[in-house]
Amino acid sequence: MLLERIYDTDLAQASYFIGCQAKGEAIVVDPRRDLDVYLEIAAKNGMTITAVTETHIHADYLSGTRELAARTGAEILVSDEGGPDWTYGSAFDGAVRMKDGHIITLGNITLKAVHTPGHTPEHFSFLVTDGAQADAPGFMLSGDFVFVGDLGRPDLLDEAAGGVDTRFGGAKDIFASLRDRFLTLPDYVQVLPAHGAGSACGKALGAIPTTTVGYERAFAWWSHYVENNDEQGFIDELLNGQPDAHAYFGRMKVQNRQGPNVMGTVTPLREYTTEEVATALDADSAILIDTRNNAEVHRGTVPRSLNVPGPEKAASYGAWVYNPDTETRPVILLADDLVHAEELRDHLVRVGIDTVSGFVTTLDGLTLVVPELVDPATLEDVDRVLLLDVRNKTEFAEGHIPGAEQLSGGRVMWALDQLPREGTIVTYCQSGVRNSVAASALRRAGYDVAELDGSYLGWLATPGAVPAV
Repeated sequence: MLLERIYDTDLAQASYFIGCQAKGEAIVVDPRRDLDVYLEIAAKNGMTITAVTETHIHADYLSGTRELAARTGAEILVSDEGGPDWTYGSAFDGAVRMKDGHIITLGNITLKAVHTPGHTPEHFSFLVTDGAQADAPGFMLSGDFVFVGDLGRPDLLDEAAGGVDTRFGGAKDIFASLRDRFLTLPDYVQVLPAHGAGSACGKALGAIPTTTVGYERAFAWWSHYVENNDEQGFIDELLNGQPDAHAYFGRMKVQNRQGPNVMGTVTPLREYTTEEVATALDADSAILIDTRNNAEVHRGTVPRSLNVPGPEKAASYGAWVYNPDTETRPVILLADDLVHAEELRDHLVRVGIDTVSGFVTTLDGLTLVVPELVDPATLEDVDRVLLLDVRNKTEFAEGHIPGAEQLSGGRVMWALDQLPREGTIVTYCQSGVRNSVAASALRRAGYDVAELDGSYLGWLATPGAVPAV
């Protein structure tokens, strides 16, 4: 058996390639939309991708299941559990709709779909048996059910998908899934989750890529609750302190349930001249994404451009500031060269931003502005209508600048009705990166924004700074 983990550090997301070397067949679980990595693994190992599936309807990225099936002819398999509200849409009419216990066979390998609701009602985990070596499962692809040291959060349907108090039923379901599904497995079963540290799909995910049933049974924060059948204690701790959910998660849920558009062969990116960029920006017919870090942006950037540093976090931050549901203008990237631009585009399509038309390699010759910065030492002297903390609510609770209000960067552009239209808004995050992203989007939306230089860490370094908690 060939089993490879493909990890996207941008979205802290893992997909899996499982292949039978004897038969030359493979399945991909939870693929992203830029497919080259899966096709390269298949080609390298002389395999054909014959099936593609996913553990659940994802919220944090746009699924590549339909994209990969269209490219390879692979059969699609999706969950048919969870009830009518969580049934995959008509774009999946040709897919195999799996019930609990469904078996996927690839030569000597079997994947058994196990219904493990809680994070979402339709959620599946997959028990993998390598028939050439064993007659029982040795691996569990746990999706967003069990992470290393944590569990999938059950509140995303409330936070991002318009649910009302679904978190409590979801937490009960996770408790039951742990008791009746996960902890009935042998301790040696290796657990391969769909996310790692940095994902917003849990509150304390570990950075180690895998765990085992036995390790989680012995050391996970939740294990003693299940052992003692303390459901209420489990629910209370699971729901307490969950981080903000990014607002774009709601869009991902809807699109992934309906079926993401298939991109097919992408149009080659063109290199723009600065004159062409200037013309497009003057006509407001394109959007420039400045992909430099915030320090460079603060020395001068194009008016109304969006700051999305990348490619490392381009998907994460791009989804904060560009909403394809309301914005269709093409995107022009500031990039070093074509390779850099293509890498940036690959990240952006993972969150459904499919409108990148090309790139420009320099800002020389374009009109630039210097974003307004506020010295932390003079913050109290600044005439402002709002001091806005764009960090996560859990960071805010641990300490913030007195008088600040919190609205996480991933929610700002979906909560503009909470912000004053007149007067200066001073914004900050922890170090300045997230702040620059959010501030650029607010300026583009017409708000008067000044960024706190050095953000919260810069303010903490000023004499006499005493955080509020």
